[in-house]
Amino acid sequence: MATGPTHAMSGLLAWSATTALATSHSIGQLSPRAWVVGAVLASGAALLPDLDHPSSTVSRTFGSISQGFSSGINALSHGVYRLTRTRRDSNRDGGHRGLTHTLVFAVIAAVITTAIVQTSQKWALPALMFVFAGLAVRGILHKWHPRKDALVITLTSAGVTAVCLLWTEQTSANAAACGVAVGIGCIAHYIGDAITEQGCPMLWPIPLGGKTWYPVAPPKILRMQTGGKVEMTLIGPLITVASVWLSLAALQQAGAIPSLWGFTFLPR
Repeated sequence: MATGPTHAMSGLLAWSATTALATSHSIGQLSPRAWVVGAVLASGAALLPDLDHPSSTVSRTFGSISQGFSSGINALSHGVYRLTRTRRDSNRDGGHRGLTHTLVFAVIAAVITTAIVQTSQKWALPALMFVFAGLAVRGILHKWHPRKDALVITLTSAGVTAVCLLWTEQTSANAAACGVAVGIGCIAHYIGDAITEQGCPMLWPIPLGGKTWYPVAPPKILRMQTGGKVEMTLIGPLITVASVWLSLAALQQAGAIPSLWGFTFLPR
């Protein structure tokens, strides 16, 4: 369940489900414009953790710039792993599925996002949306030719950002909601990785079984192969349908989509 399209759609699913179901909380009472900003951030954030792998598809989003950033994250993640691992943790090389695959990172990413948006919605929000839109586009269209797609993805993400911000009128963005969207996207990524064969050390640094980097995962019979038939023919399509359905429900709840002949996407 760890291919780019599934990750990106799982981020959208997590965001739409949260906003559609949390009707009594402020996160479920966003304006349509603020909801769209959150949807872009959550979809992109669902790819963010894999920037710890310089060879991953998402690390090539913006060409050499994102690859250089990915190498730095990988080195940091590897260093943290070496410093905090126990004797029962594997003596592995590289930093993939390390620091960026933990709830600690999700919280940090959410807090930093909130702080950035609070600093300036005039320049910070467009910059954030550009980066996360690029991650989302790269994840969904992960089969593009790696030598030619960086420029196209950059232009596409710039276009997506421009369209979103023209419609959302920047000032309607909610800083806290933006942070929540990024945190939700990261957590959706962890859940997706957890049901693959390797699992995900999302609970670091809590020691489990004598390991600080314990790979959280369901029983082996319930795990799936990344890019396997189960993901591509069942899980991926189901997540896509559910994310579209709940997105429509959240937008209808926000007043962007009228109730037609009494029909609602999510009956109360």
